[in-house]
Amino acid sequence: RGGLREGVVKYPRQGLDEGKWAEFERRLFYQAGAIDDPKSYKEIKLRLEKIEADLKLPGHRIFYLAIPPSSFAPACEGLQHSGLAHPPDSSRPFCRVIMEKPIGRDLQSARDINAIVGKVFDESQIFRIDHYLGKETVQNIMVLRFANSIFEPIWNSKSIDHVQITVSEAEGVGTRAAYYEETGALRDMVQNHLLQLLCLVAMEPPYSLDPDVVRDARIDVLRCLRPIAGKDVERFTVRAPYTHGKVHGVEVPGYRHEPGIHPDSATETYVALKLLIEDWRWAGVPFYLRTGKAMLKRATEVAVQFRDIPQILFNAKPAIPLAPNVLNLRIQPEEGMSLRIISKVPGSKARTHPVEMNFKYGDTFGAPSPEA
Repeated sequence: RGGLREGVVKYPRQGLDEGKWAEFERRLFYQAGAIDDPKSYKEIKLRLEKIEADLKLPGHRIFYLAIPPSSFAPACEGLQHSGLAHPPDSSRPFCRVIMEKPIGRDLQSARDINAIVGKVFDESQIFRIDHYLGKETVQNIMVLRFANSIFEPIWNSKSIDHVQITVSEAEGVGTRAAYYEETGALRDMVQNHLLQLLCLVAMEPPYSLDPDVVRDARIDVLRCLRPIAGKDVERFTVRAPYTHGKVHGVEVPGYRHEPGIHPDSATETYVALKLLIEDWRWAGVPFYLRTGKAMLKRATEVAVQFRDIPQILFNAKPAIPLAPNVLNLRIQPEEGMSLRIISKVPGSKARTHPVEMNFKYGDTFGAPSPEA
């Protein structure tokens, strides 16, 4: 409980309500165990039954699996064999499982995991999640696009030059060496967080806000992604581990020198991709995705860069081009958005200068958005 309190004090943006924490704290319990130990599940079951009896709870259970991909199968089998998991039954308390990404290392392992989990839980009980979709500014992408008439007419290849999606982390792998060595940046960040952002930026308008309808619209984007051919891997991708250096003035060892990492590890901590969407809206518009650990700053943003204006009038000097218009969606740490436009510098001459139209969640709504 003390460790959880430290995290609650450190990370929330709106301070700790002592009264709410006291109520929440008395409902926190800890049970040690091992994923591959059948005895552990029996002990968890007995502990849960006692807690439910003491607190007079109906017995609803949600199992949150934030574990490495290789542990999903033994965890679900352990829940089944111990009697913790059961099929949906309206006469019994509900039982659900949440699976935190990544689910598998590749297509086949993902299918294998889903097959095993599907033998234990009904599909209606399974929730595969990406917590990035809970971030306020991520949810706002759809509102920005489809609740404002000014954007949708220019949200296409005729007006947009390219899109950059960046997730930069200042921390190294820290205590997650074992997980990260098995996963890497591509599986840890790109195939979920960054592709979810790409889908929200590139999707067609859904005909309703029904979750299944929105999901299908996002899936259509993934179906239109051009696969990177073997001959294009070197031109369209970059992979690398971080090396020794300083982050915010603090010495950081190279990834291969972190505790628990093999000195010859081929795992990447930085990855960049150039992706193309082959549909009518986005044909020819590159989407640049990049993410890395031990970077100079922590930032997640989507930058939509619009095409240059003709080289006449204020853009008539090729050697001194105007700065492009850029819509920047800041997801963290300072949630908001900005639009770069060109303005005239005061004076008798027709000099121009880029300026920012800026919106911040905290300034407008009185408090920063909650963390997802």
